[in-house]
Amino acid sequence: MPVGNVPPSVRPVEAGRTDGAAPGSATHRDGTRPRRAGGPRAERLAPYVLVAPAVLVIVVLRLYPLLLGVNFSFTGDGERNGTAVGVDNYLELFQDPLWRTALANVGRLVLLLPVAVAIPGLLATFIYLRVPGHRLYRGVYFFPAVLSPVIVGAIFNLLLAFDGPLNAVLSSVGIGPVDWLGDPDVAMYVVVGVYVWATFGMALVVFLAGFATLDAALLDAARVDGASLPQVVWHVIVPGLSRTIQFVFVTTMIGMLTSMFGLLYVMTSGGPEGSTYLPEYYIWIQQGRMNRPALASAASTVLFMIMLVVGLLQIKLLQRAGRED
Repeated sequence: MPVGNVPPSVRPVEAGRTDGAAPGSATHRDGTRPRRAGGPRAERLAPYVLVAPAVLVIVVLRLYPLLLGVNFSFTGDGERNGTAVGVDNYLELFQDPLWRTALANVGRLVLLLPVAVAIPGLLATFIYLRVPGHRLYRGVYFFPAVLSPVIVGAIFNLLLAFDGPLNAVLSSVGIGPVDWLGDPDVAMYVVVGVYVWATFGMALVVFLAGFATLDAALLDAARVDGASLPQVVWHVIVPGLSRTIQFVFVTTMIGMLTSMFGLLYVMTSGGPEGSTYLPEYYIWIQQGRMNRPALASAASTVLFMIMLVVGLLQIKLLQRAGRED
């Protein structure tokens, strides 16, 4: 039978068809393709199925232990172990001079936070502007971030000893020795300085990633207008990296509150006179040495609330920055 007499329903599919279906694919008579198995319902459920393992891990390993700790903080220690004591642990906690010292040190960390953020920010700026040796500096600046806090603490214990190299240099220029780790008025600032040195490499990487999104035309325009380096940093780089700066502020603060235990343990052990206590070190003392797990749980809950407030403030700042953009 000639092809022209074949009914349209049984004609072969031509290679040049334009109905969107691939050659050989099944189609309805009206040219539409059949729905895939499962349909839109499977597509709606797919994201939830994909995130379910991560959510399960967070719930089992994070949220559930957190709720247990909060519940445990309302029970007693020692002879009252397992007995409900209400808010007695929290009252005892805030009456403890060491805990109040730990909270006061948190305030000092907040005051030192701009310095801890400005250092990697300025170094990242110099690297971005390609100062001589910028490729070498990338590796040199990041190197301390890969060292263990125990190693960093041991190194600086030697450098900052009363008869160590740093005091020897000061003596050579006519300055008397300083008891860097034995003076209650100095020790906390020294430990924070060591922590900043040991960790600013990670913030440096974040800043460099932020610079990758910065419009280079703005820097070129500033140079053409004759802007100085401080003017370029303040009027071009800081506004352009506002979200990156906010992120580094919060992550640095969280790190100071939750990641300084190793340095404190090796360098000062909370001393002298408890002047270098931070909440996480206080929690470890109560749990490990004093055998007060319920009191330690109360301190952990307070620390969690501090971190929650920091996180909520970060979200608020990001939302405000988004509205301004």
